[in-house]
Amino acid sequence: MTVIRASEIGNYVYCRRAWWYQKQGIESAHRAELAAGIEIHRRHGRRVILAGLLRILAFLAFSIALILLVTYCTLRLV
Repeated sequence: MTVIRASEIGNYVYCRRAWWYQKQGIESAHRAELAAGIEIHRRHGRRVILAGLLRILAFLAFSIALILLVTYCTLRLV
């Protein structure tokens, strides 16, 4: 039984002929462009992960600052 991946379905929907060529084992004439696109996607993926980590770090810094502010205000009232 052949496994069909989501990317394969996407390729078929985008261009049936390109999908058929790929199934026949015929390589694309645009290998350099494909490789450049893959690298761009990898860099974008790394930036997305970094943005998520920075968001978590910012939330932690904000939480610590809020705790320190509440502690300071509480000690000033006592």
